[in-house]
Amino acid sequence: MNVSLFKEEITKIETDFYKGLNRIMKINSVKSTPEKNAPFGLGPKLALDEAILLSKELGFKTKIINNAVGYAQLGDDDNNYIGIVGHLDVVAEGDDWDYPPFDLTLDNGIFYGRGILDNKGPIIANLYALYVLKKINYPLTKTVRIIFGTDEESGSADIPLYLEKENPPLYGYTPDCKYPAVYGERGMIRLEIETPITDNSLSSLTHFEGNFDRSAIPDTLKVTVNNKDFLIKGKRAPSNAPELGENVITLFAKKMVSENLVTGNLRTFLIWLDNCLHNQHDGSGLKINYHDQESGDLSLTPFDLKFEENNIKLGLSIRYPVTMKKEDLLSKLQNSLLKSSTLHVIRELPATFFDKNHPMIASMTQVYEELTGLDGTPVTTTGATYARSMPNIVAFGPSFPGQKGIAHNKNEYMSQKDLLKNLEIYTYLLAELTK
Repeated sequence: MNVSLFKEEITKIETDFYKGLNRIMKINSVKSTPEKNAPFGLGPKLALDEAILLSKELGFKTKIINNAVGYAQLGDDDNNYIGIVGHLDVVAEGDDWDYPPFDLTLDNGIFYGRGILDNKGPIIANLYALYVLKKINYPLTKTVRIIFGTDEESGSADIPLYLEKENPPLYGYTPDCKYPAVYGERGMIRLEIETPITDNSLSSLTHFEGNFDRSAIPDTLKVTVNNKDFLIKGKRAPSNAPELGENVITLFAKKMVSENLVTGNLRTFLIWLDNCLHNQHDGSGLKINYHDQESGDLSLTPFDLKFEENNIKLGLSIRYPVTMKKEDLLSKLQNSLLKSSTLHVIRELPATFFDKNHPMIASMTQVYEELTGLDGTPVTTTGATYARSMPNIVAFGPSFPGQKGIAHNKNEYMSQKDLLKNLEIYTYLLAELTK
């Protein structure tokens, strides 16, 4: 592999890379109401159109499938290809940014903007990595597609639309998680715990408004109890890293109970919520603190709380070890609920595995170790990526060890050094995979 040639070409295209990325960053691609030719809303479709236009300008073969997914291709085999699958949709920007959320801002060596890490920055880095190989006429023996999705943050309904008309990749990766190669993703289950309130205790609660979103730890809550207003603040973090945040749902329960602000059935529920869920992210409060050697501890996140006329509904997200059975989890969890509560499964995603002895994983390990000097032993994750919905895919990058809690927060960032290192890693990897 001609390392010096790759580095020289990356330096040449660096400025163009930032300009191309900024064209995508400037588009607010949060999912919205479906429109004609825009199944996930206008923003994601505009981002897709711009990514395809950019890809055409770089000289790639392009196509949009069902107005949901597009690709840039180098090579002539439309049926057998290596796929790099990223997404252009982003989570809502939220409040209190210090930089424009829909722009690419460089400040003291750090790039800021919604999607710089998750996932516009990494997928456009892959586009330019392939462009480097194209520029130097690198002798590819396999076709490569850079695939742009538009619904990863809201359930990956775009991938079935792609697979309706296109073959899946022979193998490939999504740059939407962490390094080194991620060969397994934990099982995920989203639940609703419904608890009836049979007395009049809910009448004391006349206003309840929080920034609830299943993708993040909620951190702000405005509530009125017995005609007194409260503003409760926590700390936002990604839902797959609850230990990095302070969940305002359990903070609310603790405050109401400790200050004797509520009574009756409501108090009973909030005592349970405080005792079983506050700062017990491994599920130990509910006696479901499972662990395995492959993926570590179970992770649990309360993400939503609703008070209705005679009911309380608590939203709960659980990421469980790859060797665990969902049925065992649900049975144990049911036994830890209040007797009056019922458990509803809203959505479930089974654990995923990829053969960690596959030649692609070996190439990922080799390239990562050579370019970073870090241990490249394949790992598993608590996250959920396109690897769950696109066959033959693993996650690889963009976050380096120790980098957590960045993606869905305000001031989402990625250092210029790390962005360029990603571009370098992906260039070398694509060269290895297409030998």
